[in-house]
Amino acid sequence: MTERALILEMGMGADVHGQDMTKAALRAVSDAIRHSSLTLFGAYKHPSAMRVEVTIAVPLPDQVDKAAVAAALPYGMIEVTVVEGGLHDRGMGGREDITLAIAGVKAFLDTEGHGFTLDGSGSSY
Repeated sequence: MTERALILEMGMGADVHGQDMTKAALRAVSDAIRHSSLTLFGAYKHPSAMRVEVTIAVPLPDQVDKAAVAAALPYGMIEVTVVEGGLHDRGMGGREDITLAIAGVKAFLDTEGHGFTLDGSGSSY
């Protein structure tokens, strides 16, 4: 098996009125995947075969529903890791505080035996 990281996207999401870590995380993942049009995976005919690593950074990691984050991705075998980070802006006070989450989404696929190769520069042909 020759698994290669083919995509890395970053995203940011906010919950502006509820301090909901999962809501902010879901918005960060949505932001990340909306930056990509992944036509490459159509050539493989098996997008569910890709492995996707999601890393979420939020102020309170234990409050993120990892299953909900994984369910937000359309394809692949999803692995979700949540770490401390992001931002919790307490400037507004109470329920008006803003929570920001950052997401990194990486997609890997076994490229062995397919009709193109990846060279060291990252270009494909």
